[in-house]
Amino acid sequence: MLKRKIDSYLEWFYNKTNKALLVTGARQTGKSFSIRQYGTTFYENFVEINFIEQPGASEILKGAKNSQDILVRLSLLTSTPLVAGKTLVFFDEVQECPEIVTAIKFLVDEGSYRYVLSGSLLGVELKDLRSEPVGYMDVIDMHPLDMEEFILAMGVSKQVVDSLNQAFEHQQPVDEFVHKKMMELFRLYLIVGGMPAAVQKYVDTHNLQEVIAEQQAIIRLYKRDIAKYDKDSKLYLDEIFDLIPSELNAKNKRFVLKDLHENLKFSRYENSFLWLKNAGVALPTYNVEEPVVPLLLSRSRNLFKLFQSDIGLLACQYVEGIQLRIINGEKGINFGSIFENVVAQELHAHGFELYYFNSKKQGELDFVIEKNGHVLPIEVKSGKDYQRHNALSNVMGNADYEIPRAIVFCNDNVSVSGNIVYLPIYMVTFLKKEVIGNVIYDINLEGVTE
Repeated sequence: MLKRKIDSYLEWFYNKTNKALLVTGARQTGKSFSIRQYGTTFYENFVEINFIEQPGASEILKGAKNSQDILVRLSLLTSTPLVAGKTLVFFDEVQECPEIVTAIKFLVDEGSYRYVLSGSLLGVELKDLRSEPVGYMDVIDMHPLDMEEFILAMGVSKQVVDSLNQAFEHQQPVDEFVHKKMMELFRLYLIVGGMPAAVQKYVDTHNLQEVIAEQQAIIRLYKRDIAKYDKDSKLYLDEIFDLIPSELNAKNKRFVLKDLHENLKFSRYENSFLWLKNAGVALPTYNVEEPVVPLLLSRSRNLFKLFQSDIGLLACQYVEGIQLRIINGEKGINFGSIFENVVAQELHAHGFELYYFNSKKQGELDFVIEKNGHVLPIEVKSGKDYQRHNALSNVMGNADYEIPRAIVFCNDNVSVSGNIVYLPIYMVTFLKKEVIGNVIYDINLEGVTE
């Protein structure tokens, strides 16, 4: 059974607050499994209403007039006793019944039971409803397994992971034996990825063909979603989704519209790109004109790279046989694009907005993110010449940007040169947003108050 970071979050959340929780994320990322496991472990009674498997449930709940009416109707949908203070109600696939998201504040106010909601395509279906129950419901995003979750699933001890994190924090080299094993695990992650079904299949069988079969099934599911939820644009969506591997393999890795249709403008395709982003199946990384905070202000809307949401699915989309070539580290593979996809996936999972910087004079940086109030440039190098990075040197030498440090992710061990830190690629999993504690600020109003 895979351990997920959300498991400890669920326990913390329900011990600290009476609010409901909405878990969002792409299909097959393990949302329902983790919620179900938590509900059956920590509550005497667990009620699950799945609006796809129980299509009549949506109609039954839609006509409810108030919380009491909802609870009466809810009791008709389950044989599990609804015991006040001892019951967790799980509404799954809520994109099929968006009214329940609006109604959750009344159920929370009523207070008899605890509630968690989940579903897929929530960024598409519920974009106008997520802010409705403010103060009554928190939202958390769930992603494929990140590198840390993956290496723990492979059996690496927590002590080893903690020691790697310490090496990351203190910028100290990792024991060479451990570093070599971690690079082997990283190459395995490039193939298996982080979709729970694929990871579990590898844990159970170590058979890569069976892992690929799981990944292919997920891709087919995504394509069915495209056809079901966006019928008008499904041809554009299919084409864009299928082009992600080849576009990443191109020299500049940017989406070029002429590859789709020479005569169509970006505005025609924009909604399709946004759909893939909101559905959680693709990760746009936008160009910024200047590497200065806030990055959002210099973002270019129609110039971006598009990464796959899961590195394993990306490998599955490439030509057959690439998995063994990745394990063997063959030089004919463009590892640069694959490494970059992992970094994009990890940064996104850890809450960073994805940007890159490109300038004719200074060159291109793979990623720029905001951390600790500064811009942090990130270069991703898959070859031996990882210390050659003209664009990064140009940006770091520009006093106008006031950038204190940069990171280069590579195959080698930890080292530092001036204000540039070289880290093994697997350490991207330890790059996380700072935790901001309580900020208390008192203003002295003496002389202006009654």
